[in-house]
Amino acid sequence: MSYPWDGIVTEEEQAAYKAVGFGRSSGIGQRPALLIIDVQYRTVGSKPMPMAEAVKEYPTSCGEVAWAAVHKIRLLLELFRARGWPVMYPHVAPKLSFDAGRLSEKVPSIMTIPAKGYDFVEEIAPVEGDILLPKKHPSAFFGTPLASYLINVQADTVVVTGCSTSGCVRGSVVDAFAYNFRTVVPHDAVYDRSPTSHAVNLFDMASKYADVGTTEDIIGKLSAI
Repeated sequence: MSYPWDGIVTEEEQAAYKAVGFGRSSGIGQRPALLIIDVQYRTVGSKPMPMAEAVKEYPTSCGEVAWAAVHKIRLLLELFRARGWPVMYPHVAPKLSFDAGRLSEKVPSIMTIPAKGYDFVEEIAPVEGDILLPKKHPSAFFGTPLASYLINVQADTVVVTGCSTSGCVRGSVVDAFAYNFRTVVPHDAVYDRSPTSHAVNLFDMASKYADVGTTEDIIGKLSAI
């Protein structure tokens, strides 16, 4: 089986991690919940475009890789809808000057995104019964009631999708792991503006915090529940 980090993380580095015992599977439980993080037009763009073109529309867009991930997220969403499993949307809401925090200093462009940029991508948009979780920081758990919602639905597994692999996805995966949820990342249903950062962070998450696989592989395991 190949992974996005093959050819980027050296074989020697991967061997060193395996020697420690990193990378074992935690498995999937019986009550999964799906997180769709920041899949908004500001990170995807209005249509698939090369990165150089996409950032002209929304500076925070991730280009064509985002749309490829959206199509994979839709497959997961269809399964979760069919099974009646919980779906949650942690997302960045429009920033106000008094509420910008350090993010406005690190990423000033997030303060000038047109309002439509914060809309959910239609292909995977929430429906009645889904849980919306506005957030102000990378982790979907920090300063939000996400953990409380997961406990309320008795979730034991969190499937994390969305953007960006190296930022909000990674921050949410680490916190989900810290809360002792089984954590799963479909590597083709998350996206990042940097292919290298995408690959390296997936390697690190797979080694320490989550089970990482293809969307199809994960759907197969979920379907067996």
